[in-house]
Amino acid sequence: MPLDQKPAPAQPSAVSGPASGPEGGPETGPEAAEGAAAPGRSEDAAAEAWSIRQSGPWKHRDLAANGARFHITELGSGPLVLLVHGWPEYWWAWRHQLTALAEAGYRAVALDLRGIGGSDRTPRGYDPGNLALDITGVIRSLGERRAHLVGHASGGTLAWVAAVMRPSVIQSLTAVSAAHPRDLRRALLTDRKQIAAFDHVLGFQRPWIPERRLVADDAALVGRYLDEWAGPNKLDGAAVHAYRQAIQIPSTAHCSIEPYRWLLRSMARPDGIQFARRMKKPITAPTLHVQGAADPVLLSHTALGGGEYVAAPYRWRLLPGVGHFPHEEAPEEFTAELLDWVGRHKE
Repeated sequence: MPLDQKPAPAQPSAVSGPASGPEGGPETGPEAAEGAAAPGRSEDAAAEAWSIRQSGPWKHRDLAANGARFHITELGSGPLVLLVHGWPEYWWAWRHQLTALAEAGYRAVALDLRGIGGSDRTPRGYDPGNLALDITGVIRSLGERRAHLVGHASGGTLAWVAAVMRPSVIQSLTAVSAAHPRDLRRALLTDRKQIAAFDHVLGFQRPWIPERRLVADDAALVGRYLDEWAGPNKLDGAAVHAYRQAIQIPSTAHCSIEPYRWLLRSMARPDGIQFARRMKKPITAPTLHVQGAADPVLLSHTALGGGEYVAAPYRWRLLPGVGHFPHEEAPEEFTAELLDWVGRHKE
């Protein structure tokens, strides 16, 4: 039975949220009704109807890769385009691109990362190397030899890593609101403005308290992040509701911020230093690098310069008036860029 159906009940305060951690698995139970709530329905009815497996022209399924179970949503046939979400989103972030890619003749697949959405919440495995192997393992489990890989934010970071670790699997790379890992590391060590923009990541380093804050008051903090991080074109209410519901699925708050804990805590450790050295290896996949000019989380000057690590065609696209979520704030403009890029590198 799917382990991804209902969020934990909303909590009245920041100190009374459900305990979440690697020991706790996702809540099981009968599958909730699919689809978004219709206008005019009560908030309680909307919450009852919400499901991680939203209905649409796509199909949902689970597959095994790298020692875990992953939920994917797929639509269309043709060359594979694998879409990897960032935080605090899940596969639903790519709903616009799924349909557009399928209509353009691609097999579009949106993945829920380990610990998020409908995928397994495992006790460990949230370092970037292992998460990147999740992605390349999913490509293989889909029966494909290569894929066009698209990643947003933390998913974009993993896309950079996957292109270094398994270059033969990545046909083209599209990084969205995601600096190359070495540029991000450098900025978090030396750039006060980028450190301040990552204040939420600094807050994630405390034990247990961040998880409780994220799910408190029906995940109000997540809703605030989504509002503050977007540009003038805010995310629609249904999407914000979905992401607030998704973070409340038991263990999701904990698992989803574990990669950020690794990011900061590993900087002075041997594993973090070794990872940074490994990321010096040139990327051989043609790379499209998309950045919102109004992104308050990943600053443009931090992302700029990723081409230094790409030994292949590289395109930098800065989108004026767009914040941290280009694929949702400006879906038509972003999708046009993506379709042009993958179309140029089909073979």
